[in-house]
Amino acid sequence: MIRDRNNDTLGMTTKPTKRSRPRAALVDPELLRAWPLPALDGKEGKEERGHVLVVGGSVEIPGAVILAATAALRAGAGKLQIATSRSVAPAVAIRMPEARVVGLGESARGELSGDSCRAIHDEVGRCDALLIGPGMMDARAGTRLLRHCVASAARAALIVDAAPLAAFTGRKPLQRRHDAGIVLTPHAGEMAKLWGVERDEVRAHALDIATEAAACLGAIVVLKGRHTWIVAPDGSAYQNTAGNVGLGTSGSGDALAGVIAGLCARGAEPLQAAVWGVYLHARAAEVLAKKMGGVGFLARELLPEIPRLLAALGTRRRRR
Repeated sequence: MIRDRNNDTLGMTTKPTKRSRPRAALVDPELLRAWPLPALDGKEGKEERGHVLVVGGSVEIPGAVILAATAALRAGAGKLQIATSRSVAPAVAIRMPEARVVGLGESARGELSGDSCRAIHDEVGRCDALLIGPGMMDARAGTRLLRHCVASAARAALIVDAAPLAAFTGRKPLQRRHDAGIVLTPHAGEMAKLWGVERDEVRAHALDIATEAAACLGAIVVLKGRHTWIVAPDGSAYQNTAGNVGLGTSGSGDALAGVIAGLCARGAEPLQAAVWGVYLHARAAEVLAKKMGGVGFLARELLPEIPRLLAALGTRRRRR
C-alpha cells in the first residue's frame, strides 16, 4: 500500500472534483518506519546525498534562505547552493560557510527580480531539489522567477513557498516538461488567496480544499495549520497532529520547506519527503517544548533536533 503512495502522477492537470469527505492517514512513527527513507551507504559522499538549490530572500528578509538552507543540510542533503539578492549575498555567504552563494539581480525594493533566475540557469538544471520562495514578498516577481526556474529545472523536485505560490492563483497548474514532482507549502491565508475563498473557509474545510487543490494543480499540497494536511494529486492524504503552538513563529515555514527540500535531495520521493518533513518539523517543536517551554523557542533552534529525530526513526531502504 505504501509503495502505491509513491507512484503518484505529478504535474498532470486534472479537474477539481466536488468535495467528498476524503480520508487521511495519521502521520506517526509507525507509518514512517513502514515507509523508510532511502538509506545512504556513504560510498559516494556528498554527491550521493544530493544537491539542493535555495532561491529566495530579500534585503528585508535575508535570513529566510539561511534557515531553509540550514534545514536542508540538517535533513541530510549533501551539497548546498543559495541564490539570493545581490546586496545581501556576501552576508549570507559568511553566515553559511557550507554553501556556495550566488548574488542575483534585485529590484529597487531589494526583492529578487523576476528574471534573475537566468543567471543560475546551469545550477537550476543540475540540482536534485529546488526550493523557491523563502523570504520573498513580491508576488509578481515570485511568479516570474518560478516560471523562469521551472523552464530550466531538468530533474529537480520543486518546492514552492511564500510569494511564488502566487503563480497558482486562479487554480492554474504549473506546466513542467519533466515529471519530477511539485510540493506547495501554503498556510491558510495563502491557500485562501490561491483558491479565492475566505481564510475561515480554509480552516473549516482544510482537507477538502487541500484535496481539491492537489488534484487541480497536479501538485502535492502541504496545507499548514494547527493540524497540517499533506495531499497528493491522486487523493492520497495524510494528517499530522504532532507539534504545538510554538511552531507559530517567524521562520518556521522556511525551516519546514528546507527540511522537505533536503529529504528530496537525498532521494525521497516528493510525497514521502513532505510527509516525513512535516512530522520531523513538528516533533522538533515538541522536543523543544519539553526543554524550554511551549512558546518562545526560535525557528533556528528546531534544526539541530532534525538529525536526532531522523536517527531515532531510522532509515533502512537503499536509494535506487
